[in-house]
Amino acid sequence: KTMFLVNRIIGTVILLLSIPPLTSQALEPRESRTVKDSRGEALTRVKRGWVWNQFFVLEEYTGLEPLYIGKLHSDMDRGDGSIKYILSGEGAGIMFTIDDVTGDIHAIQRLDREVKAQYVLRAQALHRQTGRPLEPESEFIVKIQDINDNEPKFLDGPYHATIPEMSEIGTSVIQLTATDADDPTYGNSARVVYSILQGQPYFSVEPQTGIIRVSLADMDREVKENYSVVIQAKDMGGQLGGLAGTTTVNITLSDVNDNPPKFAQRLYQMSVPESAPVGSAVGRIRAKDRDTGINAEMNYSIIDGDGRDSFDISTDPTNQFGIITIKKRLDFESKRSYTLKIEGSNTHLDKRFAKHGPFSDTTIVHVSVEDVDEPPVFDAPAYFVEVAEDAEVGTVLKTAYARDPDVANNSIRYSIERTSDPGKYFYIDITSGALMTVRPLDREEVPWHNVTVLAMEMNNPSQIGSVSVTVKVLDVNDNPPQLAQYYEAFVCENAKAGQLIQTVTAVDPDDPLGGQHFYYSLAPEAANNPNFTLRDNQDNSAWVLTRRGGFSQRDQSIYRLPIFISDGEQPVQTSTGTLTVRVCSCDGSGGVLSCDAEAYTLPTALSRGALIAILACIFVLLAMILLMLSLRNQRKKPYLCDEEENVHENIVRYDDEGGGEEDTEAFDIAAMWNPRGTHLGRFRQDMLPEIESLSRHVPQAAVAGAGIGGGTGGVHGYVLAKLLEADHDPGAPPYDSLQTYAYEGEGSVAESLSSLQSATSNADHDYDYLSDWGPRFRKLAEMYGVLETSNPLW
Repeated sequence: KTMFLVNRIIGTVILLLSIPPLTSQALEPRESRTVKDSRGEALTRVKRGWVWNQFFVLEEYTGLEPLYIGKLHSDMDRGDGSIKYILSGEGAGIMFTIDDVTGDIHAIQRLDREVKAQYVLRAQALHRQTGRPLEPESEFIVKIQDINDNEPKFLDGPYHATIPEMSEIGTSVIQLTATDADDPTYGNSARVVYSILQGQPYFSVEPQTGIIRVSLADMDREVKENYSVVIQAKDMGGQLGGLAGTTTVNITLSDVNDNPPKFAQRLYQMSVPESAPVGSAVGRIRAKDRDTGINAEMNYSIIDGDGRDSFDISTDPTNQFGIITIKKRLDFESKRSYTLKIEGSNTHLDKRFAKHGPFSDTTIVHVSVEDVDEPPVFDAPAYFVEVAEDAEVGTVLKTAYARDPDVANNSIRYSIERTSDPGKYFYIDITSGALMTVRPLDREEVPWHNVTVLAMEMNNPSQIGSVSVTVKVLDVNDNPPQLAQYYEAFVCENAKAGQLIQTVTAVDPDDPLGGQHFYYSLAPEAANNPNFTLRDNQDNSAWVLTRRGGFSQRDQSIYRLPIFISDGEQPVQTSTGTLTVRVCSCDGSGGVLSCDAEAYTLPTALSRGALIAILACIFVLLAMILLMLSLRNQRKKPYLCDEEENVHENIVRYDDEGGGEEDTEAFDIAAMWNPRGTHLGRFRQDMLPEIESLSRHVPQAAVAGAGIGGGTGGVHGYVLAKLLEADHDPGAPPYDSLQTYAYEGEGSVAESLSSLQSATSNADHDYDYLSDWGPRFRKLAEMYGVLETSNPLW
């Protein structure tokens, strides 16, 4: 605070010494100037009586009273208070005020040059009573004088920089720039000088430029990688009383390849079972490198040792391990240990640090092979056998041999994997390994056999070895040639002698080495036939030609020509095929018209048009018959009158709880619809159980009464008996089952059976025919027979 106060005092003294007297700068005497216009008349212009240019004021005033800036005065002011001074412009009334009587200007707010360096104001003198301007408005500037009140600042800090390790002294790291908000044109307030506060003796900074440089040689990243440097920027040229700002620079040393790799051990011990497959990993080693990134990348190689042919080594690019793998199959019985000399070297070298080398290292790896109980091994990786398809059953094809590779050398037993021989063509001797046939072979059926032979140790059945035996069945000429297809040709009645009617070929499933050669001829019984002849083309095909002309369907419509075929292999195989030749009628160009001999039985005068006319007449006759039958069905009169309703009732008794109205098995509704179509003495067999059930539940007294009294007495007794039975039956439903079929539909031949409208009917109905329906409708006949008595029931 004391230094700041001294700085403010010094700045104030300098400012006061630099400001000229106010009267000489602010006031100017009144002048008059007389000029003449174009007509020669004198014009007088009066110059304003007060003129000023600018005022100066120090920033950051902290006093309690307003800061006096200056005084405005007009020579027209006689001190009687008749003139009023007013102030306008930037900050008028807010930052600056004026005494309207004396013209004194004060600053009423704290001024900061770094916020605003100057203010443009306007002043004017007015008559206090009238408000009339006495002088033109004049403009002046208030400049804010700078003081050292802002320290230098590093706007982008903290900073980060990277340089390679082992850099030379003087190597540039980074350049810093501090910014001072003070006026650089006034004094030393903005003149900055740099210095280092932390980071020596590794780094230094240039005072004027702010460049940080290396000041210590051979800095090693592996010893120390990160450095924190503190830089100070001070204004006033670094003199006493100057303000200062600091920042931090974090410097990182980047890696260079200045360290060679080193193995942690001079000797490594590893082991691997002899059954490990080729390519499997045995172990891994690593040469450590203090460098990082590409400078630590390694390449491993086997440079010596007796295992160079059996093992290989590769580099894991992620972790830089050397992975040792099996290159060739191992055998404990042949060799039990190996020695490898392995070298690890850097892949990226820096010549500047070659003196630190060599950048490689070596180590010894000893690999022990462990014994494993191995399966038997055959003397060959696979067997190939050729056998003729006519070989006798029991022929030995091959003797397989396998041995136990272990020291124990156990006995071997042989077998065939049955999935490889689904047809069971082969057998192998369990002790000798002789592979033989047990079924006849047929090349045309299975030309190749792939059999897997298994060898098993007797003392350890889990150890099983296998080998593939490929059997090729050689061809033997054991199949006769056959015609390639069923041939059927035609010959025109007007054919001429020597005309080609068919080309025939043959096929043979055999496959001779020299290819197929077929020979054709007519069978001996047809060799001298007068109709056809055969020509062998000597290219496995033959032509069938006509030997004469003038064929006739009436005489013979079909010819069957036997063709004799033989092959050229030993033993010779022959066969006879048949060519069917039909005699057809053809047009002049040879096109077939008809090959049917029945066409000739029609009269010659009956043409195709006549046949079409006959068929049309038959069709019209059938249509007329169908129309007559349809009209006859429509003229059939119904048995019911249109004004009568087809209504009937039916009381049905069910032995058990059933489907209600949907139970169509309770009675034969078809018989009610068509009573006249029912045959006497023919009853429905499916309804007999229900009738027996009804008779079984009706009391005998009610039945006897119905038989004696007839008519209404029987029905009445039947109903009373059923009511009594329902009353004494605790499991019966508390209601009677009454099903009403209101309408039977139009056109019913049975007419209405209901008595609901019998009182309004004008005609008596005769229901005697109900008795003809049999026992099934006997009760119904009795119910409707009551209508003839004098005392009706309903």
